[in-house]
Amino acid sequence: MNAVVKTNFQFPNQKSLYVGKVRDVYNIDDKYMAMVVSDRISAFDVVLPKGIPYKGQVLNQIAAKFLDATKDIVPNWKLATPDPMVTVGLKCEGFRVEMIVRGYLAGSAWREYKAGARTLCGVALPEGMVENQKFPTPIVTPTTKADEGHDENISKEEIIRTGLVAKEDYEQLEKYALALFQRGTEIAAAQGLILVDTKYEFGKCDGKIYLIDEIHTPDSSRYFYAEGYEERQAKGERQRQLSKEFVREWLMENGFQGKEGQQVPEMTDAIVNSITDRYIELYEHITGEKFEKAPESTDVTARIEKNVTEWLKNN
Repeated sequence: MNAVVKTNFQFPNQKSLYVGKVRDVYNIDDKYMAMVVSDRISAFDVVLPKGIPYKGQVLNQIAAKFLDATKDIVPNWKLATPDPMVTVGLKCEGFRVEMIVRGYLAGSAWREYKAGARTLCGVALPEGMVENQKFPTPIVTPTTKADEGHDENISKEEIIRTGLVAKEDYEQLEKYALALFQRGTEIAAAQGLILVDTKYEFGKCDGKIYLIDEIHTPDSSRYFYAEGYEERQAKGERQRQLSKEFVREWLMENGFQGKEGQQVPEMTDAIVNSITDRYIELYEHITGEKFEKAPESTDVTARIEKNVTEWLKNN
């Protein structure tokens, strides 16, 4: 199957198109958002030169499943998934921050800790921690939401002081984020996984807060296998994980961290196929369901256009 790396549809009553790192978001009459999850892949805030077949379908279907599984905690934007790669939902005005929840010291948080940082986004970190160690309780480490380039760490105090988010709204976002993380942790545990860290995005529609975008996907979350976690920690071994971190590690091993002057290493067919396999593996582990690939013979962009157009005409 050819990866879908670019779309340029003209849906009924379409007003605009926003192209993100991975998602193409179509504004339908300022009422709905049709979010096409492409097969693009980004790391270190750089979109890599090749797409990953089925990645968009994996991300869209995981997000849809977990939006449905958490709507009792917080209302969310999703109305329908008319295509394996598309979610249509309410058009919300997004908050300019992303809520990162961390249950373990991993990824960029570990890299900062290892470099000597003992506070992260205004949150004090205990001394003497090791990589992938569990925090006493999950912590919230927000970032600014950048249209381009890198998202920046920011503290709760700074968000409120600068008026980026009103105090009352921010405190509600924090409560929602921690409750969603708790639910995600429970769902992951039932599948033999540990939800390590994740990000949530929220928006407002008619004055009401909604969970928007994706949730608990391998692009927004890091998972460890629960089996063997304690033994690996005791021996100082790397954890077996299901997340996009393996892509970042491959890039770092090949001299790329998104810095100026660095070249993305060659993405061979073998590398691309292995990334597809890892995304499908995560889908099956986290959902407990077999991944059903959309038919290879289909013209994927024509299928998307037909399915979304039909849904819009009927709603």
